[in-house]
Amino acid sequence: MKKFAVPIVLTIALALTGCSATEATTSTTASAPVDSTPTEEVAQAPDLTGTWKQSNSASEDAYQQATITADTISVDWVTDGGDTTSVYWVGTFVAPTDASEPVTWTSQRDAAATDSAMLASSDDTKEFTYESGTISYKVSALGTTTTVKLQKE
Repeated sequence: MKKFAVPIVLTIALALTGCSATEATTSTTASAPVDSTPTEEVAQAPDLTGTWKQSNSASEDAYQQATITADTISVDWVTDGGDTTSVYWVGTFVAPTDASEPVTWTSQRDAAATDSAMLASSDDTKEFTYESGTISYKVSALGTTTTVKLQKE
């Protein structure tokens, strides 16, 4: 019996050693060093270009809507559920250069685009503010001033 015990023990020992060596090699090869340093994403300036719709209108049929391009902001009065538009503002737009908020810019009115529009603002400049996904600005008409808030569509 002892004659068979030594070879069996050696065979089992070799088999176990072989398996653990293979596992160690596989395990070392399969795992790469892990960088535990968190990756910091750099915050980017918001892209304000596109169409914006008033979110605080008292009516679903009448609201203000803005279109922002690389260098222009145009704001229209929209009525009749979108069938009628009237120019309120056309002016300059300066895109934000970093992610800090709030972002405020002063738009210079395009007089050629607004002088003949009956419902357009006659102010030479208008201040716009962007913060937390909302653009806001003051609108005055018939002695009443309100803050319009726009959300990107």
